[in-house]
Amino acid sequence: MARVPAQASPPAGRRSGVVKIAFALGLVLFAQALLALSLVSAQQLLVPRNMPFGVTGPPSPVVAEVASKVGLDLTSYKDQAALTDAADRGELYGGYVSGGATDTVVVVPAKSFFAQTELEPAFVAAAHKLGQPVTVQTVAPLASTDPVGAVTSLLLLPLLIGGYLAAVLVYKAAHGTAAAPWRAVILAGYALVGALLTDLIAGLGIGAYSSSHFWPLLPCFWLITSAVALAAAAVQALVGKMGTLIVAVLFIAVGGPPAGGLGTYLLPVYWRNIGVVLPAQNAVTLINHVLYFGGSDISTPLTVLFLYAFFGIAVIGWFGRIRPGREAARTAPLPAGNPPDRRRAMIGMLVALGVCAVMQCLFATTYMSASHAPKADNLPFGTVGTSPVLPAAQKTISLKVTPYPTEAAAKTAIDEARIFGALVSSGTSNTLIVVPSMSDLAPLDLAVRFEEAAKATGQTVQVQQYAPTPLVPKDPFGLVQGLMLVPLLIGGYMSSTLLMAATGRAAGRWRAAQLAGFAVVSGLVIDLIVCYWLQGFPSHKFWITWPICSLVVAVVAFVAAILQKLLGPVGTLVTVVVMVLFGNPSSGGASGVPYLPAFWRDIGPYLPPRNGYVLLHHTIYFDGHGTSQALTVLLVYLGVAAAVLIVLDLRRPEAAVPVDATEAAAVSVPIGATP
Repeated sequence: MARVPAQASPPAGRRSGVVKIAFALGLVLFAQALLALSLVSAQQLLVPRNMPFGVTGPPSPVVAEVASKVGLDLTSYKDQAALTDAADRGELYGGYVSGGATDTVVVVPAKSFFAQTELEPAFVAAAHKLGQPVTVQTVAPLASTDPVGAVTSLLLLPLLIGGYLAAVLVYKAAHGTAAAPWRAVILAGYALVGALLTDLIAGLGIGAYSSSHFWPLLPCFWLITSAVALAAAAVQALVGKMGTLIVAVLFIAVGGPPAGGLGTYLLPVYWRNIGVVLPAQNAVTLINHVLYFGGSDISTPLTVLFLYAFFGIAVIGWFGRIRPGREAARTAPLPAGNPPDRRRAMIGMLVALGVCAVMQCLFATTYMSASHAPKADNLPFGTVGTSPVLPAAQKTISLKVTPYPTEAAAKTAIDEARIFGALVSSGTSNTLIVVPSMSDLAPLDLAVRFEEAAKATGQTVQVQQYAPTPLVPKDPFGLVQGLMLVPLLIGGYMSSTLLMAATGRAAGRWRAAQLAGFAVVSGLVIDLIVCYWLQGFPSHKFWITWPICSLVVAVVAFVAAILQKLLGPVGTLVTVVVMVLFGNPSSGGASGVPYLPAFWRDIGPYLPPRNGYVLLHHTIYFDGHGTSQALTVLLVYLGVAAAVLIVLDLRRPEAAVPVDATEAAAVSVPIGATP
């Protein structure tokens, strides 16, 4: 009797596994796309928009000239004293005093360093054009430990992520119970510890701000971390496990980019309005005004943050009292269970909070130490001819000078991304060539130093901008490549993490192929969003950028898969430490590697983020010059990681790894999403 052939359709279990894998990778792709869209659209074009600006005296043609080109919201004051008092309270980004023999431009660096770099030259240039003498008065200057006003946003990282991770990890340690009455006490207690650690590390340890601010900032840090942790726990109580993802989207992916650390009135209007109702922007305003404006005008951020904290306490308390059934009953071991159960619960809780504290300390240490006070060290620089201006400038900025025979030769070196600028001298005439596509900070730094040196030596210097591929209008400061690197890194380790959750194993027969396929699709999606939707770089670079994006995602994903194979779910945290906590700060970003401290400058070449950034940036703006080392390092990472992953899978059988998909996504989504 002939046999009936077996049905060719796959078993139900296999179909279910495919669906789980597709859902997991789809979730990662959504998170990546949302983060890329939020980060880049919020911060790619930082220009004044309805920026509060004070004026006093008779109507000035200088103000009219600037206001026609820059988005200012003008407020009149009765005299100069009233205007400067408002600036001292942090109400204004600047001001203009007219009516005397000499007008005065008032700048407020502590309100926004980047706003000052926009407003001051605009008013000075307009005044000179109209023949009006003008002086500059500085109100609320930045501290020497915070020369570009980065400390406020860097402080937000450990506070925001620490509060969120505390809620997520305590929820996991409590076996998915979010509404126990003791939850609010534990989270508020951890928030105090986390706030104290952040204050000690950033202030007394690194010296990002003076010790006199330690006590005023401590309750602010406590409130910020408490608001995030308690609100996250409340959302978990309302909607269960998916609450962790909802909070990640609201507080990190959507709430982080419009935090406004560089100045809220530099943000697009819709992002500024979104940020007003979320914790991050209010936290930034609170920290900034306590740090630089004596705590004035903080009633709104205090109110919003307290409302988030009270909302969290109310929801946690309400659900903990009226729902003693299936979900709340699982929290009963603390007051009524057996002593061993209570001990195990307490140990799990302490371990979870310990992990959170370590991560918060690392965020406070790594990003702050790498970025709070950028200062050039051996900045590659070219010179043509001789001039007393160069040695005078070298007294205030560290340059690695290379002589060139002609201006054309110096520009060729710029074309090949070998120098950040050049001084071309002929007699008493000097031209300073700066390269805005090489660094957002170096052109301003070089211009200030060389103009001061020219005055000191009785010379003149003219500043000229030059770049092989000019920055696009939607990215005038060269910020986009650093911003798009974050979702690429997160997508890499998150894809491996959620595949582990979907399959129950850290590796598998087709794991490398699955991750590689995801990397190709992920790179395409990020490239489409940033290039065509947000116009973050020239469209003719689309096709060459796609494989670079995919390469970065694949490298991080393969490394994460290896660490997860060896360490289990802990491998995700190790990947975060390597790629985000050490790799991302050492990338150099938009400011450039010469502005990193020595430690970060030295470890960067060995980690994927630096090489990924260099490959992206130099390919887009320097036609691929200076990318051979970066490409080689990433390809070596990819090849070695793929080989190791295959060998481990063949030679190292493993037991199932029970990881819930929402927990895995919640832990991995927010980390590295820099506000």
